[in-house]
Amino acid sequence: MVDIETVLHEARVFPPTESFARAAHIPSLGEYRGLYDWSLRDPEGFWSQQAETLRWSKKWDRVMEWNAPFAKWFTGGTLNISENCLDRHVNTWRKNKAAILWEGEPGETRTLTYQELLREVGRFANVLKALGVQKGDRVGIYMPMIPEAAVAMLACARIGATHSVVFGGFSAEALRDRMNDAEAKLIVTADGGYRRGTVVALKANVDGALKGTTTVQHVVVVRRTGEAVSFQAGRCTPPPATCCRPRSPRSTSSTSRTRTPSGARRTSDG
Repeated sequence: MVDIETVLHEARVFPPTESFARAAHIPSLGEYRGLYDWSLRDPEGFWSQQAETLRWSKKWDRVMEWNAPFAKWFTGGTLNISENCLDRHVNTWRKNKAAILWEGEPGETRTLTYQELLREVGRFANVLKALGVQKGDRVGIYMPMIPEAAVAMLACARIGATHSVVFGGFSAEALRDRMNDAEAKLIVTADGGYRRGTVVALKANVDGALKGTTTVQHVVVVRRTGEAVSFQAGRCTPPPATCCRPRSPRSTSSTSRTRTPSGARRTSDG
């Protein structure tokens, strides 16, 4: 019988430096344990205080409605996750703080501050509105790991559209199935993406997927690799240069990475 070493039982402790602890949101283990105990004793009081740190367009009526086995949180409340990620920071010192630090596979880098990211999200939100996307519509996001992917998600949230992110390594057939399940109105993609030293032809996969979809009306294409791609007039659109920003509540959606996608609807408030 061979003994198998296990490291699942870890007893070592790595304390933070004093300067790190002072700057932390929860500066000590004792304070963390106090918060944890409070969350068990009085979950409604605990989560009510945590929710107060967000910006709400309408405060909730009740923190929780519990009808076993179902729970509803912050009923009657509304907020916009894009506004909470961006707007509430741009009137503070954080407006010039880096919101995204990005490095691409070829080695190029980009930094977007909260103020710059808000501007990009607002521009693309109006791109979506100009293409007919409304609150409740579904938008497919099939992109490489670039800042524009975050911009697209936040822009959907800003106007209340549901976004469905599809992994950029999935095939045209997998994309087609997910867009059909979501009844997507628009797809955001790129000409291509870098993955392990090769270029993945994302736009070509979208073209293949669209042969089996009936609801997609527009495709917005970000230029990433510079690959030559085909554009169909009235359907494929490079993002325009300028726009201003709207606001609206939102919900998001995603599908699993299984062969047959299983849906999960995610929301940001009550």
